[in-house]
Amino acid sequence: MKELTTDELQEQLENGADLNMIDVREDDEVAQGMIQGAVHIPLGELPERMDEIDKSKSYIMICRSGGRSGRACEFLEAQGYDVTNMIGGMLDWHGEVE
Repeated sequence: MKELTTDELQEQLENGADLNMIDVREDDEVAQGMIQGAVHIPLGELPERMDEIDKSKSYIMICRSGGRSGRACEFLEAQGYDVTNMIGGMLDWHGEVE
């Protein structure tokens, strides 16, 4: 599984990289703030919402600590998607949230 740190993601965003990010946390967690530009698809809804994810694009998966996003990566990789897990999750995120 591909991984990147919160610092690596923040650096890419600050450098203007056009990234596709999916936050798999629950509604109450996302209400506390998401990384700007991330799309919210709770982990439990991934199977029925896969039509919202373009197989031709790469995605960075985000959760609270990196565990659920890791499971999301495993699931999506098995379906043929190009995904990267943000290790450390939002607990390690020091950038801005919306």
